[in-house]
Amino acid sequence: MIILDPLLRVLMIAIDLYIWAVIISAILSWLVHFGVVNTRNQFVSMIGEFLWRLTEPALKRIRRFVPMLGGIDISPIVLILALIFLKMVIGNIHLALVRAL
Repeated sequence: MIILDPLLRVLMIAIDLYIWAVIISAILSWLVHFGVVNTRNQFVSMIGEFLWRLTEPALKRIRRFVPMLGGIDISPIVLILALIFLKMVIGNIHLALVRAL
């Protein structure tokens, strides 16, 4: 329990950070698509590339199964819901371990 408790807490924080990365990546893609931000700006390009490399492997797997709805990509929503579910499962495991002691 000495190692497992902090490990589960760090895992839940990592899931939270990944959820935020997916949200920011989706918002940035909308801003680029509608011309609000310019990808020729080096900072925007660097942030966009980082977020794309971070989130695209998971989103690519989801896109194989989830169709686009009228040109709208709902894979970020599916990924966020799956991560929230995973976070709840980890929270229940953590709670069960605390109760067992």
